[in-house]
Amino acid sequence: YEFIKLNNPNRLEWQLNNNANIKGKSKILSELRSDRIDSDRINKKVAGVLNKKLIAQNKGRGEIKVLKAEDLAGEVRAVIERISELKNKDKEAGWDDFAILVRANDSAKEFCSALDAAGLPYQFLASRGLYSKPVILDVIAYLKLLDDYHESRAMYRVLNLPMFRFTHLELVELSNLAHRKAWSLFETMREADHLDFNPETKKKIIQVLMLISKHTASVRERSIGEMVLAFLNDSGYLKQITELPEEKSREQLGFLNQFMKRVQTFEAANDDKSVRQFLAEFALELDSGETGSLAPDPEAGPEAIKILTVHGAKGLEFKYVFAVSMVDRRFPTDERKEQIEVPEALIKEILPEGDIHLEEERRLFYVAMTRAKEGLYFSWAPDYGGSRQKKPSRFLVECDLVDSASPVILTPHSDAGKESRFEDGMKSLVANAPRDDRTKFKQADFRMPGYLSYTQLAAFSKCPYQYRFAHILKVPVKGKGVFSFGKTMHATLQKLYELLAERRGLGQAPLDLYANKGGEVVNVDKNLTGRATLFTGAGKEPDKNPTVKLEEVYGLYEQSWQDDWFESKEKKKEYRQKGRDILKVYYEKHKDNWPEVRATEQGFKLKIESAGSYYTVQGRIDRVDTVGGKLRLVDYKTGLPKDKLTFEEKEQLLIYQLAAPDLYREEVGSLVFYYLDNNTEVEFLGTPPELQKMKEQIITAVEKIKKGEFPPKPSMLCKWCDFFDICEYRQS
Repeated sequence: YEFIKLNNPNRLEWQLNNNANIKGKSKILSELRSDRIDSDRINKKVAGVLNKKLIAQNKGRGEIKVLKAEDLAGEVRAVIERISELKNKDKEAGWDDFAILVRANDSAKEFCSALDAAGLPYQFLASRGLYSKPVILDVIAYLKLLDDYHESRAMYRVLNLPMFRFTHLELVELSNLAHRKAWSLFETMREADHLDFNPETKKKIIQVLMLISKHTASVRERSIGEMVLAFLNDSGYLKQITELPEEKSREQLGFLNQFMKRVQTFEAANDDKSVRQFLAEFALELDSGETGSLAPDPEAGPEAIKILTVHGAKGLEFKYVFAVSMVDRRFPTDERKEQIEVPEALIKEILPEGDIHLEEERRLFYVAMTRAKEGLYFSWAPDYGGSRQKKPSRFLVECDLVDSASPVILTPHSDAGKESRFEDGMKSLVANAPRDDRTKFKQADFRMPGYLSYTQLAAFSKCPYQYRFAHILKVPVKGKGVFSFGKTMHATLQKLYELLAERRGLGQAPLDLYANKGGEVVNVDKNLTGRATLFTGAGKEPDKNPTVKLEEVYGLYEQSWQDDWFESKEKKKEYRQKGRDILKVYYEKHKDNWPEVRATEQGFKLKIESAGSYYTVQGRIDRVDTVGGKLRLVDYKTGLPKDKLTFEEKEQLLIYQLAAPDLYREEVGSLVFYYLDNNTEVEFLGTPPELQKMKEQIITAVEKIKKGEFPPKPSMLCKWCDFFDICEYRQS
């Protein structure tokens, strides 16, 4: 509390209490009143501001200590040694209970290296630096080759990739010959048949040249996203990643998935989605100093010590927190002046008093402190390299943790014999850790997701190994034109019913509201998720038969069109016309009697209880209608109907039937698969035995997934699996 008060006079508490600042106080109260807050709320707000006493929610006392070492290496040892002591002492603590907070990503390198050397699990949750990851550099190098064969640096990186199996000696010979002849590496490889290379080397060279030739033939027609996935699959790069140890594989695939999001952002913003255009924009990003944002998930992956910036730790809590490199000019950092400062005379806002940069750094330090539940440890050292010794952070002085004149620091041990004690501590920690903590993580060592979807359950049922690829490793896969077409049709129909609701005089309710049969708006449980559009009465008699023209439907179709992943221009044209034909028949069928739609894209979270545990299944219902006072749940399919549905084919709608009553407090009257290809419907309703069987299947699947065992189930279906090329158990 006293530490925060150092950010006066910009705090509201100070301004309201300062008798010399009556004008400022009046202004604040005026602003509060201008927000239409009633008097009682103003008084409560002011009273709350005046009383900022912090009260701990946990019983007992926490531990706050400062660790000092002679240099950076000693600081790293002291931190890891204290983690060792705490882990051995607190038998309930897992690796996830420890966090090392740094002010900047660069300060984390030494801690990552030391934890790696000690064989301890850790996860570096950097917020920047995606473009410097080796897996991304590999992809970019190959893309550069497709744009310019003679980019020798890119070629050299590609030739070093493990799946091409070039030896160091072969690469040296290729490079030497290229320099001697003043050729690019590509030219050298192209002349391999006429040069003195052994047959095995020539075979490897031909493999690379054929891959480049294959992709060059399609690079003009394919988008950047398609070319990236073509490289990953055709080269064997993706298969190589999935064969790495589990935690390393997840990390690399995580980087790839984040890069693919960057690619998708580019494709959405540009008409020209080519490799060349992407590389041009990417080069401008790098020139501007952009390093690529990272969005790591602290809840994902196996248990590990978390290393992250203070910024990245906002909103998170850990049992034990280590704030490291607590020295001036590191925390707080030096202020960076704006390159072009705006004159104060041109600024309309009232500028705050004091050192704004220092106050912001102080707030960040407060964030770091409040991440800890039981133990908070600060570490620093006077020697971080360079000619000048460092002083402890002024924030440690302000918190009375050190004396600025002659720092009295609590150290873990004296410096004598620190090397041997550190080694002994590490040996003790590793020896007492569970087997999977001191060796590579087993495949089963993963976090159970907070919820499962029907897609996940279906994937696990078909083949647990496929589930591993898709939902644990999250291997990027090529899209399919038929899926793009399906998304287009779903989006078009959603927009159509939004337009109809608008013309009926119905509004779109907030996500936590819905209209019951009486027309009033009532609250429901927070089970809704996603971007559902719920239609509710707008205070007037609705138009039961609104008019929509076919041309308007076509317009919605063009707005919703997904242009990606079609096999060819001809196939894309064929699907585009097919969609128009389907919508025409759909329009003629319903134009005189549109269904009474309650919601579109309705999200839900279904909780199923078993033996005191709750399992959550999350999903989205395409359309919810009201027919005869009961709910009618509709799912669109872009295929042909089946003569008779099996239980497995009913599963998706059975889950919807289980979830709907909690959303609407109404009875489900029917379930419908609407087949768009021929505009026919298959309607049914799950029986009590079927619903019970569905619940039992969900519980069984979840229990199996929790075990972390994903055995392959090869079958004739393997040839249609997205992971056919990288699965060693596939059945041809």
